[in-house]
Amino acid sequence: MGRIIGRHIGEEDGPLLVLIGAMHGNEPAGVRAIELLLKMLEVEPIKNPDFSLKGNVIGVIGNYRGLQSNQRFIHRDMNRCWSSDVIESDDSSIAEYQEIREVFRTLQDEIAETQSQSAIVLDLHTTSSKQGIFVIPSEDQSSLEIAKQLHAPVVLGITSGMHSTSLHFFNTANMGIPTIPVVFESGQHIEPLSVNRAIAAIINCMRTIGMVREEDVENIHDKLLIEYSKDLPRVVDLVYGHPITPDNHFSMQPGYANFDPVNEGEWIANDIKGKIFSPYTGRVLMPLYQAKGEDGFFIVQEKLG
Repeated sequence: MGRIIGRHIGEEDGPLLVLIGAMHGNEPAGVRAIELLLKMLEVEPIKNPDFSLKGNVIGVIGNYRGLQSNQRFIHRDMNRCWSSDVIESDDSSIAEYQEIREVFRTLQDEIAETQSQSAIVLDLHTTSSKQGIFVIPSEDQSSLEIAKQLHAPVVLGITSGMHSTSLHFFNTANMGIPTIPVVFESGQHIEPLSVNRAIAAIINCMRTIGMVREEDVENIHDKLLIEYSKDLPRVVDLVYGHPITPDNHFSMQPGYANFDPVNEGEWIANDIKGKIFSPYTGRVLMPLYQAKGEDGFFIVQEKLG
């Protein structure tokens, strides 16, 4: 497999749906989900002759070199490097800069080839911690509307707590056509159901943006996401992010999972300076239980009303 996982050309005009897997190289579930989704699109017309896809789908690997070596990244977290400066540079000393340029060129070629007039970028991720799926929209209202339809908790404020992510970069100005980015986190890295939930999210996204008809989507995809999210908050706001560097020697206290409740002052992690206490009462998100990462954990609070 190369950079392009596969593509499917629709029977009718519509948007370009860009599916990105393995933006972090140790997150293979998104790649497998894209592979299976493309196969499903191939066979759907056989069992459902009335099926028609509006638009085109392309699946691409984000950090190809990282995926090949099963590392989150080689030199830099790829999802903290998306910028026009990186695109325009010729720096080959950092693997992720080259990955970004290759992904961008691939998508620009696809837009030109298909003559797409708009794009939706669905960036598929998983987490090192257990429990909980969630969706992260950009600050664009259209992104939020798509996010609300994916039957998972919506996390607001991440774009202000991070920098140079896919949510920041994949926009109309950078892509040259109207573009809406959304991130979906489907579960723990190696949990088998993370693949199924990613597939369900892709299909729900396709229905939401009008690529497929409502009647062509089996309710099993809705049920899978609804069931897994039933005890989770519907919308949360980011109130704190804990940045780290390798020199911090950061380690989470064991046993935390996505959306676990935490109290202000709770001993939640450790680093070279000693104990780290939660600065807020809320829920923990993306506690780091892997060797590489630039964020130790996030604290979110349920948004009421």
